Amino acid sequence: MKKIIFSCVAAATALTAMLGIASCSKQKRGPIGVSKGGKVLNIYVWNNEFKERFNSYVAEKLPADVKVNWVVNASTDNVYQKKLDDALLRQAKTEKDKRVDIFLVEADYALKYVNQTATVDVKKEIGLTDEQLAHQYKYTQDVMTDSNGVLKGVSWQATPAGLIYRRSIAKAVLGTDDPEKVGPMLDTWEKFDSVAEKAHNQGYFMLSGYDDDFRAFSDNMKTAWVTKDRKINIDPQITKWIEQTKKYTDLGYNNRAKLWSPESNKGMTKDGRVFCYFGPAWFIDFTMAGNSLEDKDGPKVKGNGSYGDWAFCKGPQSFSWGGTWICAADGTDNIDEIKTVMEVLCCDDETMTDLAKSYGDFTNNVPAMEAVANSNYKNEFLGGQNHIKFFVEAAKAIDRSNISMYDQTMSEKIQTSMADYYNGNVTLEKAWENFYTAVTEVHSELSK
Repeated sequence: MKKIIFSCVAAATALTAMLGIASCSKQKRGPIGVSKGGKVLNIYVWNNEFKERFNSYVAEKLPADVKVNWVVNASTDNVYQKKLDDALLRQAKTEKDKRVDIFLVEADYALKYVNQTATVDVKKEIGLTDEQLAHQYKYTQDVMTDSNGVLKGVSWQATPAGLIYRRSIAKAVLGTDDPEKVGPMLDTWEKFDSVAEKAHNQGYFMLSGYDDDFRAFSDNMKTAWVTKDRKINIDPQITKWIEQTKKYTDLGYNNRAKLWSPESNKGMTKDGRVFCYFGPAWFIDFTMAGNSLEDKDGPKVKGNGSYGDWAFCKGPQSFSWGGTWICAADGTDNIDEIKTVMEVLCCDDETMTDLAKSYGDFTNNVPAMEAVANSNYKNEFLGGQNHIKFFVEAAKAIDRSNISMYDQTMSEKIQTSMADYYNGNVTLEKAWENFYTAVTEVHSELSK
């Protein structure tokens, strides 16, 4: 397995700033160890995505006398990580039934937790076998494998992504909403620009705002955000994103919204005039489907808002975005329950097939996804399209070898700093200055 290895020295400095767990060679605390028999399973999450899947597939398989306690903290302003980090630092001194048992991590900061003792060996300590893990997409294990080759977390999802477009707007602008015909019209950035102009001329926005296609560029970076000598590195893909976004803003091709904002979400509604968004399967289910509904309490069916008026294609370039991993916390006393959670959600072919059909997830199981891709599965939000088939080959090619523990900070700060430039509030030079300042305030060990 190709391991994603990062410098122990760099990790120590960053962890001191972000987590408070110092140095790779001398942690503030050593391993606590894991045990079984606990009566409370404490699970740290930032939203309800994992909870919904847990309740649908795992809850009934756990012992009746084990209580599940959900600790939910929003990821906004790093609140989730701050609360989690504080709990992990106090883990050894916390009574067992109040300790962290399971916690989730995202791709942008997964490496923050991989090379330290707060996470445990999925194989040796949890008990998952190579045979159980054999069907997973390789990159999902690469991300969570530490510098000693130890797997520290597993995921139920893989996250190849693409372009999600509004069928009715595509018909108006391109004369068709058929993904097989629309896809070739949007398979290069030059073609994308041409369609953006046509959409604008008919009163539509190609994108809702500045950040919609950021991941399509950033995931195609050939170099990491930080060099080995701790210099901040700007890959050409980031420069291209900045140039495109400034052009689209000045020409009115986007609606000047920030991703996740009410303005961005409004573009997904019945009256929205946004041609497309970029994202993986989880973005469709967790963000777009709910925002599309005119009657939030009504059924998820075509005709309720813009639900059903969307379709999926590859877009100008393949990319992936995000991903959530399940980690077992060192010090847990619910090792048997954690094993059940990981086995059911991340290793069971039947469960992972049903996850795809019920939630639209692209799950972390190669044969399961190939079976769904070749089935009569239809995603109703996407107008009955089987979008899984678009993802299958792309998922096999995902490469996270450039991932670093700085990715979250870099992605957030570059988007925030450049927004002022797009709006004409600062020059490009000033925006770059603000970016470097913002990054080094968080990571003082880095330099321009």
